[in-house]
Amino acid sequence: MIRRASLVIVGALLGATAMSVVYSAGVPAQAAGSSTYRELSIFGDVFERVRAQYVTPPDEQKLIENAINGMLSSLDPHSSYMNAKDAADMRTQTKGEFGGLGIEVTMENELVKVITPIDDTPAAKAGVLSGDYISEIDGKPVRGMKLEDAVEKMRGPVKTPIKLTILRKGADKPIELTVVRDVIAVRAVKSRVEQGDIGYLRVISFTEKTYDDLEKAIKKIKADVPADKLKGYVLDLRLNPGGLLDQAINVSDAFLERGEVVSTRGRNPEETRRFNAGPGDLTDGKPVIVLINGGSASASEIVAGALQDLKRATVLGTRSFGKGSVQTIIPLGEAGALRLTTALYYTPSGKSIQGTGIQPDIKVEQPLPADLQGKIRPEGESSLRGHIQGQNETEEGSGSSAYVPPEAKDDVQLNYALDLLHGTKTDPSFPPHQDSPTASATKP
Repeated sequence: MIRRASLVIVGALLGATAMSVVYSAGVPAQAAGSSTYRELSIFGDVFERVRAQYVTPPDEQKLIENAINGMLSSLDPHSSYMNAKDAADMRTQTKGEFGGLGIEVTMENELVKVITPIDDTPAAKAGVLSGDYISEIDGKPVRGMKLEDAVEKMRGPVKTPIKLTILRKGADKPIELTVVRDVIAVRAVKSRVEQGDIGYLRVISFTEKTYDDLEKAIKKIKADVPADKLKGYVLDLRLNPGGLLDQAINVSDAFLERGEVVSTRGRNPEETRRFNAGPGDLTDGKPVIVLINGGSASASEIVAGALQDLKRATVLGTRSFGKGSVQTIIPLGEAGALRLTTALYYTPSGKSIQGTGIQPDIKVEQPLPADLQGKIRPEGESSLRGHIQGQNETEEGSGSSAYVPPEAKDDVQLNYALDLLHGTKTDPSFPPHQDSPTASATKP
């Protein structure tokens, strides 16, 4: 059975995790002690022994990369080394566009199944249809490939051709199509009007395009629904793994008139930074309900935490992932880049969510369908080996189930939010009480 939770955009970087907040810093390194350099000398001796005497000739580049990653992974799960290709993929992910075909796909029966071609993209123009199965890519069978490998083959430089062999229901033989890659802009925000009077905003990830996409989505909803009819907004951050810190701040600011959005605190007190919202609520003060689950991490937790602490929105769902750390991307020239945890972030009330997550104001569990029961295990930052211990972390830990039904009618959390906005359900947490000190204070 196919679930839309498995969709990927062809050409986008796969495997995005809760570690993608990018934030630049430049801190001079301090000289290591003499004992450290003696240990480095031992490392050099071991490397030479392995290179010269291992039973089969090792890949020297991989030896070094693995050694670097071994050092970084001993720090925490989110620090790592990226070689030149990985660094380029990361930049593609955060930029929000890539050279590709423009199709949403999944894997079924060892073939790549097209869920839908995106409008006005090369795939749509070439005649790729929803429900098509891709059996060969440039003459190479898809069977035996992983989904990410097939996606990687379909990515490539703009204006280069690729040949797809397609199996289509009703066709008596395979169809061969040649598609010319082009720039595909990944939609960071999807939106629609629910039940004629509620704006639904799903933020998929925090790329360079997220705020602009959000602003366009809100404008469209306001154009489609008269202000006196619009009941409010649902901001869906479920299954959102995070992304750029500045975009998390901008998205929070879109719903706020004032107040501290987030602060980051590094190793030294002078590295503390505070980020505040400015005037201008794009939603004109309409009620907002934020949806979160165990798949809401990092930048999405910044947004949920800010809107919750400042009493601008009611948070509904289940406990979030609990990644409260910030990674700095340090370019290493042609060698790639270093992703290093350099700070923890704190919500406006001064709370660290590292290892604890955002606790919703209204807890609503999403039931799992029978075929997934026992197959989806709740996971969070606190379950990651070697994670930084959060100052508020308890044995309860962080995270929860990260499942969203493919159809809105089966979405218990979404429908609970819609009932609250319509007034057919009530809860003391909705709307949030605006007389809280946190909501009115603007921190320096």
